[in-house]
Amino acid sequence: MTKARPLIYIVHTSFVSVKELNKLFADMLPEAEVRNIVDDSLLPEVLAHSGVTAAVHERMKKYFQAAESAGADLIFNQCSSVGEAADAAAQGVSVPVIKVDARMAEVACQTGRRIGVVATLETTLGPTCRLIERTASRLGRQVEISRCLVAGAFDVLIGGNRAKHNQMVLAAIRDLVTRVDVVVCAQGSMTAILPELGQTAVPVLTSPVLGVESAVSFLRGSPSAAPKMPVAKASARGRASGPAEARSGVGN
Repeated sequence: MTKARPLIYIVHTSFVSVKELNKLFADMLPEAEVRNIVDDSLLPEVLAHSGVTAAVHERMKKYFQAAESAGADLIFNQCSSVGEAADAAAQGVSVPVIKVDARMAEVACQTGRRIGVVATLETTLGPTCRLIERTASRLGRQVEISRCLVAGAFDVLIGGNRAKHNQMVLAAIRDLVTRVDVVVCAQGSMTAILPELGQTAVPVLTSPVLGVESAVSFLRGSPSAAPKMPVAKASARGRASGPAEARSGVGN
């Protein structure tokens, strides 16, 4: 480990993820000190512009620099929708950066060639698919990605009907598992509905647990967990739901 009490800064786009990720780090690395930077204006801006804007890039850069100035030993990026902004921001700091979904992408590429990606937001689906493509290239793997945007599910959730949202996402996952070798849930918030999914013929991956495990392994000195950002100087087991085993928030 880098030091007896490593300092981890998590950059969030929603307050919803704070409790869960802090608990995961507390459970897996109790000696760590965790601090949070939350900007809940980032995701709405990404959604409004159908992608990351220059202003979002600039704020992410400043948050990473603030974490470095505060003495962070590691920066953990929580939101897949701003993952590519995190790649760019990582270039401006010397602190290792791990993205919540980077390890999930690695596991997916190592699990099978046919990868299904499910999301309720195009702003998350696109970055996740591109992350998997870059990861496959780095690992020397050939992959085929099946994109699944659960159209309307996000609006249903925002409208207050979580049960219908969950049913729509679960139906999409059940369809995907019949056509692919592994399913990637592009939003960490989907972790909360997986208990309703039950056993599946192929693994169904989510990012929070996998991402935190990757960060902990890195801080404990595991070379295989060293950050590998596709663009810059740094990168990152939601649980796999499958034959052996199979967050709740508004998209990320």
